[in-house]
Parts: sequence; structure tokens; C-alpha cells
Amino acid sequence: MNFTITPEKTIQAYGVTYFPRNDVTGFDARTANFLSTVGLPTSDVFTSRMDVTDPYGPDTGAITIGSRFDLHGLQCPPESRTWWSLGYLFTSLLALDPATGKVYAFPEGSLGYIELHRDIESLAFALIELRKVEIDHDNDADPEDLATRFRETVEAFDPTPFTDEDSQWNLSLEELEQGIW
Repeated sequence: MNFTITPEKTIQAYGVTYFPRNDVTGFDARTANFLSTVGLPTSDVFTSRMDVTDPYGPDTGAITIGSRFDLHGLQCPPESRTWWSLGYLFTSLLALDPATGKVYAFPEGSLGYIELHRDIESLAFALIELRKVEIDHDNDADPEDLATRFRETVEAFDPTPFTDEDSQWNLSLEELEQGIW
């Protein structure tokens, strides 16, 4: 299976977190392959789920978000209870629907979720492009130009990250353009 994002691109941009290969019934094969061979970037902006073992005890799943929400007294939409925790992007919890491979964001303070990426490779692609923006921003590039470049590049790969005006990507680009970074 070929991916646009390679392990080398991921490692070059950030550190990487690999997810163990699971032969879980109904787990999208392409997603499983990507997570176990390419992995996900990890940085200050996106913190990949690091707790491969169960730190919560027998009543709370280490991977699925439903029991974690229960543990903290939060409401979890019923259809998302079996989704897997990927980590945090800025202040949003990111979750993976293992059946479809889609990535969703649960923004902090929200009771719902937003479809953020069509698949796991799209998330990795956006994170690698974000790293380029961070580097150029540190070198005093124009924030509006950086935001435009990021949006155009990511949208060409997957338009999903920008379809919801409240997505973490749209909010982050607004902060970049306004000089909050």
C-alpha cells in the first residue's frame, strides 16, 4: 500500500508515534497500515496518544473515547463511543473512527464533534505542512501568506479540514493571521 506521506517525511518534520498493528474486526486496513508503518507526528501542537498500555484500570478503555468521557463525567455522542483517541491538536481531542478511517475533533468546551480529516494520512499531511508554517513563521515570514499557503496546500490534498468554520484548523489560521502566534 503506497502513501503520499512516508515515515521519513514524518520523522523529518517531527518526532513520530507508531501505533501497534491491531487486527481488530472492522478496523479499516489502510488506516491500520498507516498507523503502524508511517505513524503520526508528535509535537507541541499535536500530542499523539502515548499511553499504549491501559493507565485507567479495568473499567476504562485505554483506546476508545466513550469510557474516558464517562470517567470524567462528560457526555459522549453515542455514535462516537467506540472511536479511538489519537491525541490532542491544540485544544481539541482528536479521535479516529476505526471503521471508516475518518478523523474527528472534539473541541474543548463543545458537546459535539467536527469531521476534521477524511483519513489518517490527511491528518499527517496537514501536521507536516503545519511544521513548515511554524519554521517559516519563526523566520519572520508574513503570517497571512503562511496561512494562505497552508490552506491551499492542505485543501488540495483534502478540503475536509476547512469545511466547518469552527474547525481547529480554521481557528488556528485566524490566530496566525491576527498575530496571536
